[in-house]
Amino acid sequence: MSVLLISGSPSAASRTVRLLDHLAGRLGRPATVLRLRDLPAEALLRGDTAHPELAGATAQVAAADTIVVATPIYKASYTGLLKAFLDVLPQGAFAGKTVVPIATGGTPAHLLAVDYALRPVLSVLGARHVTRGLFVLDTQIEPLAGELLPRIDALLEEVPLGAAA
Repeated sequence: MSVLLISGSPSAASRTVRLLDHLAGRLGRPATVLRLRDLPAEALLRGDTAHPELAGATAQVAAADTIVVATPIYKASYTGLLKAFLDVLPQGAFAGKTVVPIATGGTPAHLLAVDYALRPVLSVLGARHVTRGLFVLDTQIEPLAGELLPRIDALLEEVPLGAAA
């Protein structure tokens, strides 16, 4: 079973990326991390699916069995970077896959963004199963401890990520 971790953060020094990196270390198996910020902006915004880097990213999605989609929440929604990438994926790109939505935000007011903004678009892309999401306050990420670690462990137990295939 292959796992793809997608970072929708436009920032190089992102708490969302740090959370994904931590999650990758806890999987107990190799995982590929796709940082959308590293894709060529012009090709992404133009939807140039023939561009080699964009085609490679789409191929990573197609090859994965489980996909973790992580994004910071801005203005009660996922990032425009993530939206641009999801828009270039073919309809049904998540068909037959388990998808795990994760969001980070600066205030608990964004808690419902996972369910009301992110989950619907993941479902439209045909995910076999969109798990319960994980919303993490920025203040819980550094240092990564406290109540967050048991929440991450519970998520990993629910999703077929941790056991090697």
